[in-house]
Amino acid sequence: MNTFDRHLLREWLQILGLVLLATCGLLLVQVMYDDFRALREGGARGLELWTYFFVTMPSFLTVVLPLALLVSLMFTLGKLHRANELTAMRAAGVGFGRLLAPVWLIGVLACALSWWLNATVVPWSVEESRSLKDGLEFRRQARTLPPDRVGAVNSVGFDNPGARRMWFFNRYSKGSQRGYGVSVSELDVRRRESVRLVAAQAWYDVTRRGWMFKDGRELVFDVETGEITASVPFAEKFMEKYREDPQLMLLIDRRPIDLSLRELARLIDYFETERNPKGVPYAVRYFGLIADTLGPLIVIAIAIPFAVTGVRVNPAVGVSKSIGLFFLYYVLANIAASLATKQIIDPAWAAWLPNIGMAALAAWFFARLR
Repeated sequence: MNTFDRHLLREWLQILGLVLLATCGLLLVQVMYDDFRALREGGARGLELWTYFFVTMPSFLTVVLPLALLVSLMFTLGKLHRANELTAMRAAGVGFGRLLAPVWLIGVLACALSWWLNATVVPWSVEESRSLKDGLEFRRQARTLPPDRVGAVNSVGFDNPGARRMWFFNRYSKGSQRGYGVSVSELDVRRRESVRLVAAQAWYDVTRRGWMFKDGRELVFDVETGEITASVPFAEKFMEKYREDPQLMLLIDRRPIDLSLRELARLIDYFETERNPKGVPYAVRYFGLIADTLGPLIVIAIAIPFAVTGVRVNPAVGVSKSIGLFFLYYVLANIAASLATKQIIDPAWAAWLPNIGMAALAAWFFARLR
């Protein structure tokens, strides 16, 4: 590293740190505004509140990082351009490639950081913050509601085409981890009902790795006529071959943005097996998180020609340009998601399309720069 490299990194990293602190601070305020009342009603105090905020913040890092890189880099390069420092280096025979090599190096490191965050930190943050919030809500509900009503989700249905079973719960309590008013139908290869288990309660036994049914009846059907040929009551019945995960059953109706990378992957596998188009938004979100790992390099490729060309105006102008670029990215992302939902393009292409569009824009800017 030469003197200019150190000078460039010092100027840039200072602004980058300030922008990261500012954006994270704004997000912290938003999280507190959205969740503070619910947490307090759930009985959260002191350490529990700050633990929730500390656990939640990492889930925003992959969103904040590209924005912070773009704003800080455009501000810094615009400042250097306005002070004629870049012009002086070019006049000394230093090309843009060598001049901005430290920026590209930081961009590669930022891509690695984004991948690590998306693969490990963000899934942990999303799942742990949801678990903390649910735990507080369950604790609040337990003061006034019976155990079967704590964290209750009504009308839970789940189809497992691989095992040829269909599930339905009148109510599933996330607090007690039990389903109430349970019906499980076993189907033949032509999706005709052959056996049905109905029970007052059912829960997944983690130790024995199967489902326990309580106070129910087993009904056997003639698949040709649909008539009941046997009806056997039972007090308890353990079904070892039933391995369906109740957590997966409860994920199906959640918004893609509220799920971690691991949970999205589970839902994609489930919907692909079922060949259900409802899985498209989850696939777009999943591949979008993967595509976002290249976001820092694309941001840098856009920021450089934007900042070092044109008239020498106030660096704050570059910040306003960055807002417009993120708006353009948002528009492209929504158009691509709409096309994928209508099954016009593949979800993977829909996830990569915004990045491809911004990369093409960056290539055009660099062509003009040369």
